[in-house]
Amino acid sequence: MRLTLSTLATPIGTTLIVTDGAGALRALDFEDYRPRMDRLLRRHYGALDLDDGPLPAPIAQALTAYFDGDLTAPDRLPTATNGTDFQRQVWAELRRLRPGEAVSYGTLSARIGRPAAVRAMGLANGANPIAIVVPCHRVIGADGSLTGYGGGLHRKEWLLRHEGVVIRS
Repeated sequence: MRLTLSTLATPIGTTLIVTDGAGALRALDFEDYRPRMDRLLRRHYGALDLDDGPLPAPIAQALTAYFDGDLTAPDRLPTATNGTDFQRQVWAELRRLRPGEAVSYGTLSARIGRPAAVRAMGLANGANPIAIVVPCHRVIGADGSLTGYGGGLHRKEWLLRHEGVVIRS
């Protein structure tokens, strides 16, 4: 599989963006988490060719619009991910979360009809290869606290505040 790697500067750091030949988003992570992104790409796609190239304009425009305040702009981006059926079900449910809507792992598990799968939900959330667009940052602890985020808790907090979520101290 041949994919293209591009970058985009954002208020929370440079993002690494992987797209396919059709312009679908395959991965989005942060430059300082490149090893994590590489690991997820290998896990999801196996052997692949990753070439540096320009960022497709629709993706650049949508992400820039998001950081400029159009919080639904990433909703329009096409994505293509590999993963287990459960992971893809979780990621689809994450995309249904609206900006400013922070939910617990338990709530998200119940929404997909698997209320006892809280731990599996957390693992699927952590395996999400497309940060921001598949908004795993909107999942918080049952007590309202910030929990793990592959891009770092400081970014999760920034993204949630940007979307209007009041963070518990």
